[in-house]
Amino acid sequence: MTETQTKTSSPEFRAAAGAMDGLREDLIRPVFAYRPLPPLSPEGRFIRRLPEGLKRAVVWTPHALVLFAAFIVMMAGFANWNFRLLMGLVPAIAVAMTLVRPVAAFWASWAATLFCAILGSEGLWGPSAFMAQAVVMVIVAARTRPRTALWMWLLTLLFGVVLEGGDPSITAPMAVLTAFALLFVSLLQVRRDAEREVRDAEREITVQRTVTAVERDRRTLLEERTTIARELHDVVAHHMSVVAIQAEAAPYRVENPPPELEQAFVTIRENAVAALTELRRVLGVVRAEDYEAPDAPQPTLAVLDGLLDNVRGTGLETEKVITGAVRELPQGVELSAYRIIQEALSNTLRHAPGATARVEIAYVLGGIGLRIVNGPPKGLVKPSPGAGHGITGMRERVAMLNGVMTAVGSEDGGYEVAVFLPVPVADEPVEPTAPAGPADPAEGATVPQIVLHKKADRT
Repeated sequence: MTETQTKTSSPEFRAAAGAMDGLREDLIRPVFAYRPLPPLSPEGRFIRRLPEGLKRAVVWTPHALVLFAAFIVMMAGFANWNFRLLMGLVPAIAVAMTLVRPVAAFWASWAATLFCAILGSEGLWGPSAFMAQAVVMVIVAARTRPRTALWMWLLTLLFGVVLEGGDPSITAPMAVLTAFALLFVSLLQVRRDAEREVRDAEREITVQRTVTAVERDRRTLLEERTTIARELHDVVAHHMSVVAIQAEAAPYRVENPPPELEQAFVTIRENAVAALTELRRVLGVVRAEDYEAPDAPQPTLAVLDGLLDNVRGTGLETEKVITGAVRELPQGVELSAYRIIQEALSNTLRHAPGATARVEIAYVLGGIGLRIVNGPPKGLVKPSPGAGHGITGMRERVAMLNGVMTAVGSEDGGYEVAVFLPVPVADEPVEPTAPAGPADPAEGATVPQIVLHKKADRT
């Protein structure tokens, strides 16, 4: 290892190199940096209590104090009989520069000290130069950091000693006064930084507490969902299972049952099993947030005939009318349309027993229209009361797809549900999946009727 490598790797050399880097970073590189002094925050501890008009003026207090100090320095320079205007104006300019270029103001105060020493008769530290140097150092220290204050004090001490021929007694008053002033400012800065760190820590703790509270609420919600799912399973799944088992065993308890009765029990069992399957799927979504739906295909309008046949098996006379070119729509639209028709027919079974229902599907440009109309209840069976959750569920499905829906009673005592589900033209296939059959005039009249419901709901 050479002597040069030994020196460069020694702790003393690294400390000296670090000190020089700090000097360049604090007082050399940002010499011409434009750093205007910002006004005080109007939300400060004392300023926010002031009237609005006074508050706008108080926020500029630091600027007023700096300019007042520059005025005092200028007045001190007027005490010199030689070049009194320049002796006061030049140091005052250095003080005023701290408002926009603090580091440049420090070097300008040195230039002002030399200028006053040459033109004046009081030596190196005349009244205006002494005051300007002290004020500039204090303001720059307040606007930077404690390390910069230390560098300014050391350089000023060296500057005075060198210009006075090595006699430190002349610069001693300047060194002592600025040492106490810079120490006081540095302590204030350290305290301010500590308070800022405490505020940041408190803010972070508050954020963590908020996140913890959200997570706690989320966990509570999941627990509630699990409880609801368990209770729903215990109540509904048990009874539906009993219905399915009894429907399967009922034909064997009757000797030579008629075919219609056997088919009715088969339909009951199939509906119970289908309801259990749907219940398991819903319970899976409720119980686990990361639940993955099964791979079984979701129902679409292509299997709507099966739903209508199932409903007809219960005694509900149902008619289906399709207008427009039948085409495949996005899966979400197909599923929502199927569920809306399913819920509307279920409402007819519950609330209008013995009535007839008509399902109208209109494939139009830009979407699909649905209209489910049922007549008034007939017969001796009383309608079942409802809580309105079916209509709410349909509205939620329609709102999810940015559609429109109306659900109103008809003049003859029946009920009508009209829905329009928009489909962007870009999402619609160019060719229809199945050709539409011929439509009679009555069928063609259903399309504008659905469109009118859409416009009325929007207004």
